[in-house]
Amino acid sequence: MTTSKEIVVQHKVGLHARPAAMFVKTANQFTSNITVENLCNQTGPVNAKSILGILSSGVEMNHQIQITTEGEDEEEALAALCELIETNFGERD
Repeated sequence: MTTSKEIVVQHKVGLHARPAAMFVKTANQFTSNITVENLCNQTGPVNAKSILGILSSGVEMNHQIQITTEGEDEEEALAALCELIETNFGERD
């Protein structure tokens, strides 16, 4: 089975630098296959467990992405990644 969700990245630098590293670190905690597709510039899908993949997707502030998970812990992985984005990677701004 596959689970996916579309979500808007609100972080001021998008999925670059520290937020990208946090995203990849979180994705790597799960055994499921996880991909990210940038729906704004139609890049991807890329491997969410690869920092180069995430950086190459070009996700900027206010870009809509689709996260797709597939595997035994797919729902937990999707929830954790969406929470990371929804909480703005732990930053207040």
